[in-house]
Amino acid sequence: MQTVRSYLDLPPEERPGAVAAIGNFDGVHLGHQAVINTARAAAHAASAPLGSVTFEPHPRQVFAPGAPPFRLMNAAAKANRLEKLGIDILYEIPFVKDLASLTPEAFVKDVLCDGLGLSHVVVGADFCFGKDRAGTVADLQRLGPKLGFQTTIQPLLAFQGLDVSSTRIRQALAEGRPEDAARMLGHNHRIEGRVIKGAQRGRDLGYPTANLGLDGLHPPRFGVYAVLVDVLTGDHQGRYTGVASLGVRPMFGVNTPNFETHIFDFKGDLYGADISVALVAFLRDEAKFESLDALVAQMDADSEAAKRHLAGLT
Repeated sequence: MQTVRSYLDLPPEERPGAVAAIGNFDGVHLGHQAVINTARAAAHAASAPLGSVTFEPHPRQVFAPGAPPFRLMNAAAKANRLEKLGIDILYEIPFVKDLASLTPEAFVKDVLCDGLGLSHVVVGADFCFGKDRAGTVADLQRLGPKLGFQTTIQPLLAFQGLDVSSTRIRQALAEGRPEDAARMLGHNHRIEGRVIKGAQRGRDLGYPTANLGLDGLHPPRFGVYAVLVDVLTGDHQGRYTGVASLGVRPMFGVNTPNFETHIFDFKGDLYGADISVALVAFLRDEAKFESLDALVAQMDADSEAAKRHLAGLT
């Protein structure tokens, strides 16, 4: 997958008349995938590359920098997911104040047409763009014929009678319902990143963990999960099963939230490796125990519960 990070002064070979799905695609859920699949069909029919136009940082981070973390995935995880879906060109456009100040007409002309040279755009029915989000899908349909591109509007998908959305997925995760989140995503929700060093208490307790930070990400419900683990880089690449604790570790004082994963039957060093951890099932809320022995006994029980949930999934 080719990645383009600017719409300014692109050489002709980077403006190949792609058919592009446009959106923030946080989570790359089933609604997003429907947009991408429609774009794929149009790209195939036109013998054109399949593109995806996204924005980094997420516009909400620019307009509300002090808001609580809300992203379902970081930029790298989103790019990985889009590549798996067959995107040929990822247009990862920097979302800065100059871009945000463009009128809808200027955004379409300067970015989509003159900048990226798109031949066809596909968006969800709720897509908005331009200054103050004033542009709508009707504006795309109106401007397209004038500027030489086609527009396709993808209807919204529903789950349990409501539109599939990143907001609803965040709610499901916050309530400890990863299965419902997975049904809307079309895949298990994943937390991805590079393994960092922690306090190494788990090793002393017989449960060594691979630790990931949660900076910028929407935190799922604090507690213990059955997980699938993909080690993406390093000497131990592959898929594993495990049990993970997400939260502030109340047994050990006040801590910054993080994500600690114990991989079953694993021996090796994962420090510095990139891993992707899928939340399969919520097992219990995090808790403070009367003693370390009580904590270890609960960890033993959690491991057995996780193995039952994960049986047959690898």
